[in-house]
Amino acid sequence: MRVAGLCIRSFLLTVVIGLAAASGRPADAAEYAAIVMDMRDGTVLYQTRADRRQQPASLTKMMTLYLTFEAVEQGRLSLDHRVRISRHAAGQPASKLYLRPGQRVTVRSLIRAAAIKSANDAAVALAEAVGGSEDAFARMMTAKARQLGMRNTTFRNANGLTKSGHLSTARDMAIMGRHLFFDFPEYYNIFSRKADTAAGKRVWNTNRLLRSYRGADGIKTGYTRAAGFNLVASAHRGNKRIIAAIFGGKSSRSRNAQMVKLLDRGFSRANRRVAMVPPRSALVAAARAPLPPAKPGTRADGLDALAEMLASRAVASTSPETSRLAPLYADKPRPRPQKDIVEALATQGADGMPRPVPRPGWTVQLGPFRNQAVAVARVTEVALGDDTVLASAEPVIDRVSGLKGVPVYQVRFTGLAPNDASRACRLLQADGRNCRTLAPDT
Repeated sequence: MRVAGLCIRSFLLTVVIGLAAASGRPADAAEYAAIVMDMRDGTVLYQTRADRRQQPASLTKMMTLYLTFEAVEQGRLSLDHRVRISRHAAGQPASKLYLRPGQRVTVRSLIRAAAIKSANDAAVALAEAVGGSEDAFARMMTAKARQLGMRNTTFRNANGLTKSGHLSTARDMAIMGRHLFFDFPEYYNIFSRKADTAAGKRVWNTNRLLRSYRGADGIKTGYTRAAGFNLVASAHRGNKRIIAAIFGGKSSRSRNAQMVKLLDRGFSRANRRVAMVPPRSALVAAARAPLPPAKPGTRADGLDALAEMLASRAVASTSPETSRLAPLYADKPRPRPQKDIVEALATQGADGMPRPVPRPGWTVQLGPFRNQAVAVARVTEVALGDDTVLASAEPVIDRVSGLKGVPVYQVRFTGLAPNDASRACRLLQADGRNCRTLAPDT
């Protein structure tokens, strides 16, 4: 009998250990899926189960940030607007910034927290600021996904926490990454920052490949028990740029190791010279299509904003004389003519007051840059940075002739005191930027 008792206890212990081991494998519910694309033209270089619908986890925040960038571009938000944190946003589980109900946090800080730390509370706060409520924003996200060609994606929240029906695919998330790169190049640098500050706190990037893989510059990690360890990563080497997506990784270590293999495969298979072909989006069709029906009790202002947003984007996309560049703080979207000199600044400040006329003074000049998108990215990078001197200066982008007459772009921040200009330039040079100061009338 004693032997039988020992056997029973041994059996029960084995069962308990087995259950504990199973609970320690959070990714077992998800199946591995992956895709590798040439970022430049969207060519698929490798795929496996790329269209399997699974929980995307925090890859969701790429769409949350996309709609936030769009709201800023169209003047519906400003980077310095202070969002009041709701109880719903503050109550989100970690990973989070531990925001407090009633606290007011700038859009700038919420963007950093969501993109770098993958803070769930920051993502929901952005959703409420853009869409009025998280539910309305989730419908905006799904509508935007269809517009961008993400056919197998349905969003139910802004941060990617597990929820029934909240599904996407490796292919769709790679498409999402390409749209962020092409549609908002001025913000893409955020995804490559290893660390930054948000609401007075230091935040560290969850994407460890930024420190270990040569050329890595983004983009977003994701993890929940149902999703496993997900990742969309981008990297560039020479003329080649690759983006890859993984769903259902078994651990962060194995997921990262597999991503290294995928990126290496992409670089080995990609052609050296490929024309840049931005991803297509059905702007006109989406603008004409009826919006999804609102749930009872849901505020409609988010859907109204979506309708107006899609319509304005559709009209802008049909006019060859207009460009997608818009002031960061304009009252409403307006097309910008493609002139030789493009002023990348708003006519009004974040508080709605007119900005002063640029005063004579010293200039900090960055560049030259090979294309206008990179130049605009540098302007916005400064706007999102902590240097208040340059952030308050007047940014201007000049198109000038470079070697052999090839046009290049230079960024100038004007109206500075000589000491401020010198200090700002030293800081930029210490960060590896090509910078010089110019005296007045230079």
